[in-house]
Amino acid sequence: MDTADRVDLVTRHTEEVVTEEELAEELEGDSPSAYIGYAPTGEMHIGHFTTMRKLADFLQAGIEVTVLIADLHAHLDDEKSPFELLDARSAYYEEAIRGMIDAAGADPDEVEFVRGMDYQLDEEYSLEMYRMAAETTISRSQRAASEVVRESDSPNLGGLLYPLMQNLDVKSLGADIAYGGIDQRGIYMLGREILPDHGGKSPVCLFAPLLSGLTGGKMSASEEASKVNLTDSPEEVAEKIDNAYCPMGEVEDNGVLEYTKYLVFPILDQRDEDFVVERPEEYGGDLVYETYEDLEADFVSEELHPADFKSAVGEYISEVIDPIRERLTDQSDLLAEAYPEKYGDE
Repeated sequence: MDTADRVDLVTRHTEEVVTEEELAEELEGDSPSAYIGYAPTGEMHIGHFTTMRKLADFLQAGIEVTVLIADLHAHLDDEKSPFELLDARSAYYEEAIRGMIDAAGADPDEVEFVRGMDYQLDEEYSLEMYRMAAETTISRSQRAASEVVRESDSPNLGGLLYPLMQNLDVKSLGADIAYGGIDQRGIYMLGREILPDHGGKSPVCLFAPLLSGLTGGKMSASEEASKVNLTDSPEEVAEKIDNAYCPMGEVEDNGVLEYTKYLVFPILDQRDEDFVVERPEEYGGDLVYETYEDLEADFVSEELHPADFKSAVGEYISEVIDPIRERLTDQSDLLAEAYPEKYGDE
């Protein structure tokens, strides 16, 4: 695979690359590395899966991948995870991410997993963080983290340290490429400015899109109907997709289309399979799509009816998450320890 093909593979289905020229330079070198960090807060869901699926592309492109389970970050961000649950939730996140990587067709054993407290309490890291804090204004830190950290008129100090630590993680983990959702853009643009002054380098930044919720508009972690959880049963998946916002011919804010594009089709491509919509002969028979673009064109032209489309998507998504669901539900103790309010009495 030449550099141009590697760039195409790494950048497909992304929102933005800063910059593509720098990415090509990294891919021409020896053993480029990428990292993504996840703060172990609420349960992981299909939105996380669309982002994690990209790690399969990284591995195929010959990139070394590190996943940071950012345990301290989960507590610093307005105590979204109580300190006493950090270890349990970190264990759950690693297991869920391993399951997603495996379901995406890659080997999770090729990914290095690191926890924040493995190195973020070291003297060298702490000293560098203090130096960054001395040089960064409150308003700059707030602006950088505004799309990520829960903020208020009187923010906690932890939320102000959050973006500094996230950028220091890039240096500490030796990452050439920082990968995350487009909501992370402000944090990493700060990092590109300040890391060279702290013994690091400006990372290449690769951003995944933030996808719509199933109820239309932004996905809400607190709204069950807006997302598919990794532990949802096939019946629950089918019901959520069937009730999802998917008006005839409309693409904007259509989460069903977005998950088909960013999750289902990439996995089908890896399997060399087509997307099949089953229909009775009296309604024209089955529809077979080799590409997402063909499917979207038929949906916009109203050749593909939302009811038929959603029925197929529900089956595909359920099939994709099935091994992850089984992996997690087979470990009931893991779920109960991480989320005792939901699973503790089971």
